[in-house]
Amino acid sequence: MSGWLTPFRATLLATLALATAPAAASPSAYLTAPDDPRAVTVAGARDGREDDTQALQSAIDAAADKGGGGIVFVPSGHYRISRTLYIWPGVRVFGVGKTRPVIVLGDATPGFQQGVANMVIFAGARPGEAGIRGGERLKPARVPFPPPGSVPFNPDIADANPGTFYPALSNVDFRIGAGNPAATAIRFHAAQHAYLAHIDFELGSGLAGLYQVANQAEDLHFHGGRYGILTEKPSPAWQFTLLDSSFDGQREAAIREHEASLTLVNVAFRDVPTAIDIDRGYGDWLWGKDVRFENVSNAAVVISNETNVYTQIGFDNALASATPIFARFRDSGKTVAGAGGSYRVSRFGYGLMLPGLGTTGQYETVMQAAPIARLPAPPPPAIRALPATTGWANVRALGAKGDDRTDDTAAIQRAIDTHRTVYFPAGRYVVTDTLRLRPDSVLVALHPSLTQIILPDRTPAFQGVGNAKPLIESARGGDAIVSGLGLFTGGIKPRATALLWQAGARSLVEDVKFQGGHGTDLADGSRFDPYNANHTGDPDPAKRWDAQYPSLWVRGGGGTFANLWSPNTYAQAGMLVSDTDVPGHVYQMSIEHHARAEFVLDHVANWEFLAPQTEEEAGESQDAVSFDIRHSRDLLIANLHAYRVTRSLKPAPTAVRLTDSAGIRFRNMHVNAESGLGTCDENGCATYLRASKFPYDTALQDVTHGLEVREREFAALDVPADPVAPAPSGAFANGKVERLADGFFSAAGGAVDAQGKLYFVDHWKQRIYAWSRADGLAVVRDTPLDPVNLAVDRSDKLLVLSSDGRNGTVYSLDPADRDGTITVIPPTPAANHPGAVTALPVNYWVNGEFKDQLDTKTFTYPTLADMFARDIGTAKPREYVSPDGSLVLPAYRTFQQGPSNFLGWRFSDALDSYGFTTARAGADVFVTNGSENKTYRGRLAPGGALRDLTAFADRGGESVTTDAQGRVYVANGQVFVYDRAGTEIGRIDIPERPLQLLVGGAQGKTLFVLTHHALYGVALE
Repeated sequence: MSGWLTPFRATLLATLALATAPAAASPSAYLTAPDDPRAVTVAGARDGREDDTQALQSAIDAAADKGGGGIVFVPSGHYRISRTLYIWPGVRVFGVGKTRPVIVLGDATPGFQQGVANMVIFAGARPGEAGIRGGERLKPARVPFPPPGSVPFNPDIADANPGTFYPALSNVDFRIGAGNPAATAIRFHAAQHAYLAHIDFELGSGLAGLYQVANQAEDLHFHGGRYGILTEKPSPAWQFTLLDSSFDGQREAAIREHEASLTLVNVAFRDVPTAIDIDRGYGDWLWGKDVRFENVSNAAVVISNETNVYTQIGFDNALASATPIFARFRDSGKTVAGAGGSYRVSRFGYGLMLPGLGTTGQYETVMQAAPIARLPAPPPPAIRALPATTGWANVRALGAKGDDRTDDTAAIQRAIDTHRTVYFPAGRYVVTDTLRLRPDSVLVALHPSLTQIILPDRTPAFQGVGNAKPLIESARGGDAIVSGLGLFTGGIKPRATALLWQAGARSLVEDVKFQGGHGTDLADGSRFDPYNANHTGDPDPAKRWDAQYPSLWVRGGGGTFANLWSPNTYAQAGMLVSDTDVPGHVYQMSIEHHARAEFVLDHVANWEFLAPQTEEEAGESQDAVSFDIRHSRDLLIANLHAYRVTRSLKPAPTAVRLTDSAGIRFRNMHVNAESGLGTCDENGCATYLRASKFPYDTALQDVTHGLEVREREFAALDVPADPVAPAPSGAFANGKVERLADGFFSAAGGAVDAQGKLYFVDHWKQRIYAWSRADGLAVVRDTPLDPVNLAVDRSDKLLVLSSDGRNGTVYSLDPADRDGTITVIPPTPAANHPGAVTALPVNYWVNGEFKDQLDTKTFTYPTLADMFARDIGTAKPREYVSPDGSLVLPAYRTFQQGPSNFLGWRFSDALDSYGFTTARAGADVFVTNGSENKTYRGRLAPGGALRDLTAFADRGGESVTTDAQGRVYVANGQVFVYDRAGTEIGRIDIPERPLQLLVGGAQGKTLFVLTHHALYGVALE
């Protein structure tokens, strides 16, 4: 490490000297403060000598006091702080004036010398208020994991979290003085519509500019410091997109991260040892476009966790000079050299590469690079600048009221017709007809929750059957801009579309929230609840889900679309792009909770979607796809996160559906259904990390050619015009796969008795089935007792884990008994049971992404493997014992999400598993960890603990079992077969995605394969 620093000694000394000199003022993005009655302006000394902490915090508090967030203006000047500033949910802070204001941490400020110490923290709730984390309200006095690094430490501060929407910090610079080695400028860990923009970080002696990241940032410039960005996974486990930014002079790495879903566009790294350093034991979904590396001595990117599906690395059109090593692999020591003193990387990729549709992947490295004479000039910014504030026409001064009552249609249209740039102060602007833009129109606001254009329900012009009628319609062509607004089309307007966009390639839509559904705040600042009591519809039955045109319809146009959020369940899609080959660029767009599709592309060419995120809710989105692509070509979809919530109850076939489409590049695909929550109960505070049984079955289905992709995680796939179905391969390719039974809603929880008979559960139907060759399929029980997973004791009675009850319930039944008798088994303290077998989950999800994992003494992280071993290596203090004493089920801690009534969802390792595996103490056990997609072998210890874990296979996630010959079968899209040493010896292709594997049947010669909808059998020889 020390050898890397030698070439940078002069740069570092200059950087440290700069940290002790007056900070140069940066050009301001907001030359004047817009006239906004709701905004609060900071009062303070502004000279950098007196302590301005209280003045800044008071302004932020005052803005938050108004409810639903707020807007704070910080005039030009230098503001010295001595403790942490807290930005509360929904509060946006903007620097205003001819130069950017600078927040200064003076030399050797007390509290900023050890560990991590944050100048600014984006918080999840104010002390004494109930926060929201992952949809669950936290009690004010029960903050599970107050973020480390507040100065002084405040245990009542809740970190920003997946429910922290709308906060921002823009046009404010930071300067860290000497003697503050623990200082970071901003802890930024929020969710949708949180952003950072127009910030220069003079980090000097400090640790980092950003510690933890979220959503989107643009025009950030990091100078010096140990790191520019130091981060783990964003709090919602979604992407972080960084645009138009730069790093220089960092002492160790410009970005040190893992699982940040880092998406880079037009980002430059200069004079650093390492540009991007991925932590040991972790991967990332890393995608870069138009990235530059200049004078990077160690490597442009350090890649860890090789041969793991969550390691997906890709670059398009990267440029490098004086960067001899482009990629360095931490685990193997391999390197990928550059192509000369200056070179262009047209494509770099590492990860699981798919050769085509219908195939499984292989780990590969792709490097396509060529030398160039010199680096070309940087490209123009990905996000164009807004017009100067001096030219903003205030819509209220032009007659609009924004009072949530007055019809402002005429006043707003008149303002658009007579002024190029129209500014909307915070308010709720009611309109009753379409607002039509000029080709060069700019509509701008500063807060899409506090500033909404609202179409009242039952507005006559938007009723009945007819063509789409937009709330806002752009002119055809032109370079229009819409920024910072909320658009709300309500729930009773079947012809409504919020924004019909027909503008040209230079147009821009940014920071726009399509209101309705989750995250919608009402006029009083309270949050809109889109659900009736059982989450099957809106509380008002007249507000039908899936009953409007798409929220954003790009018809024949193009442009750039950045930091947008569309969770409006009343619309048929969040974004429809149709009938266009005008180039389009989508950055960090979140579309959620629609009934049919999130993104729909119909006759589209020349578009790219970087870091699109979709989420499917348990009620409204049971049948939705992430992308529905029809008759389209020449598309790039990179860093897609296609997520279904943990509480999902229904299987779904695919994330992406293709119809008659070709020339589509998929890069860094992440199809998931896990979640986490920091919560507290009577046993104390904990992080629960859960994985649903219902992620999308496949990543992609090509319905035109009848092909699919079962790999849910992969680094690259190119879809050609005429894909060819692959031929079966492998030692088990010709093994007979027999469909034994079907017609199930979601089969799981299987177990086999001593005679080889299979028992399993269809939880939705509250039914327990049995299958044998002699008797076929039979119903054992269908009384409503919520069975989830089964095990069989030595007496051939079933031990049933039920989802009913606060901590679940365990009962026993005799499958031969016809009178419906059950025996409820209470939990008892764990004890020794000689000769008994233990049932434990065969699959887990263990990942610490929702709690800081950094050891601030060693500045290292526990690896995923470490956390998995720690979690399942812990003995459970209580257990359930079968009536005959032959079977023990450890009592896994159960977490509840939602209210304590009938709607509460319950999660535990045992409830979440596709089924159990059984073993005696001291025996080998195979289990799989979905957060690593890896299968492990361990030794069963008392209390259900697994010890001596060793990695067995780089595939896993759903189920694993063994046969009498010692072969190991792993379910991971297909059934992969290994010998006892872990060498892959073949594959069994199943017509549907295999979920649970069990060996049974006569003499244990049948591999039972449970899928959601069918039971299959494979004869074992």
